[in-house]
Amino acid sequence: MKNIKIMIVEDEPKLLKTMTDFLALQEYDVEYASDGNSALTLFREKKQEIELILLDLMLPDISGYTVLKEIRKISEVPVIILSARSAVADQISGFEKGADDYITKPFSLSLVKMHIEALLKRAGKMREVLEYRELRLDKTSQKLYKNGTLIKTTRKEYELLLYFMEHGGMILQRNVILDAVWEYDYEGDIRTIDTLVKQLRKKLGEECNYIRTVYGVGYVFGEEQ
Repeated sequence: MKNIKIMIVEDEPKLLKTMTDFLALQEYDVEYASDGNSALTLFREKKQEIELILLDLMLPDISGYTVLKEIRKISEVPVIILSARSAVADQISGFEKGADDYITKPFSLSLVKMHIEALLKRAGKMREVLEYRELRLDKTSQKLYKNGTLIKTTRKEYELLLYFMEHGGMILQRNVILDAVWEYDYEGDIRTIDTLVKQLRKKLGEECNYIRTVYGVGYVFGEEQ
């Protein structure tokens, strides 16, 4: 599955690069424009892909308010205004013109990240992530990371690990795992689970001991409850 695409509209080169690099590290796809007219052209081209906009108000050609007004004629995409204008009147004006959120400059990137996540969650577009120690399983992109490094998995390896992480600490019998991951119409050998677990352990690293065998029963992920 694709990553969430965010468009940044910011004319200050250093800040634009900083935000672009930061959001890329958070696994967002980023489009950007440094003036209002370019932003409108870009959005019209990719409005079906862009799922959130970070919009500066003070742009070199047209104002961010004008950009927002034009976007609102064709889309209800979530928009967060990023502006040095911190007066209450400016913030009220932003909301009245259709902004979904307003962050005043200077700001911390971690704060922007939290606002983005909250807004995407409300819009029903937030990626779902499961984490355990060094592991991070992104349910939106269906990707697995260990210490930030992508680990390639097959579809069934991903589905099995997802099931384990969603039921961490529970002793899971092989037949229960088979019904959940392979579904009830699977007629293969139940030991297929053991083979897949062996493959996952190899990819995760034997020293990590995320998936533990409960002899004669099945498996448990993480610490047993």
